[in-house]
Amino acid sequence: MKRNRKRWAALPLLLFAQVAALAAQPQWLEDRQYESWLELEAADQSYADRALEIGRHQAFLEFLGQGSVVFREGPVDALELYSSETFRGAELSWEAHYIDVSRAGDLGLSAGPVVIINPGEDSGRDFFGHLISIWRKQGIRWELMADLGVFIPGFLSMDVQPDFNDTLPVLAETAPVHVAMADPEPMATLVESDHTFGRSINFRGGRRALLRWGMENSRVYLPGMAPAVGAEDASTVYGAFLDTRLEATLPVNLNHVGGYLAASQELGYTYGTMSEAGADGESGFRANYLRLWRLIGTGEWRIAVEVLSPY
Repeated sequence: MKRNRKRWAALPLLLFAQVAALAAQPQWLEDRQYESWLELEAADQSYADRALEIGRHQAFLEFLGQGSVVFREGPVDALELYSSETFRGAELSWEAHYIDVSRAGDLGLSAGPVVIINPGEDSGRDFFGHLISIWRKQGIRWELMADLGVFIPGFLSMDVQPDFNDTLPVLAETAPVHVAMADPEPMATLVESDHTFGRSINFRGGRRALLRWGMENSRVYLPGMAPAVGAEDASTVYGAFLDTRLEATLPVNLNHVGGYLAASQELGYTYGTMSEAGADGESGFRANYLRLWRLIGTGEWRIAVEVLSPY
């Protein structure tokens, strides 16, 4: 800070005021993000409660937004699927253990344990996993835009609660406002980052690719295991997961299908499929992906949350 004082003293008064305003932003941004974080927490809990009250089918129709997707063998139109008279699906019960939200308060993610409830009387045959959801705020209403689950063997406790302190390290890594707003085509840059990460898996392997493209506080959700948090743990389990499923000589193809960017341009998500070259319904690796990105101080997009669910 002492090094900066002499330089700041030479700045024109107006520029000094602008620099001072940027320096003062983190606290009010944190306060505003916390308010948005609480709003999203309440929306996610309301969604979970409604699913128990009126059933998953009707609750989804209440909360789904235009352009929302769920994942089957690739992403599909969620409203079209859930509006179908022939739709059948198991009931779900879930709770959030982690929430992230944009500075604009218009885009966010919730993640936590889920129970897929057995329709019969044998509760011992319920299935467990983690449900990761993307939310977008339209006016005063939070709408569900994407849902992807990963499943694990055994039992998961639903006695969890999200904590804003878990989100603060991610916010600390995130680019300041003037950096985030500097890119004239931020969505194009985000999509290119998505494709580049896919190509990086082929050149670097899964572990090194995520080390390069993941945040220091990245999170990974994969089938059969607990969430991995932090660059080292997340990249290690991500690499091990892909190593057990991929043929070393076959390239991985990433098919980017869609995504969205927050108005504040520092948070976005992408989704699509990843597959081995030549994979089909009979053999080979194929997986849905859902990826939350944050822009860091260097102006690069980095992965905050990575979800892979093979099909």
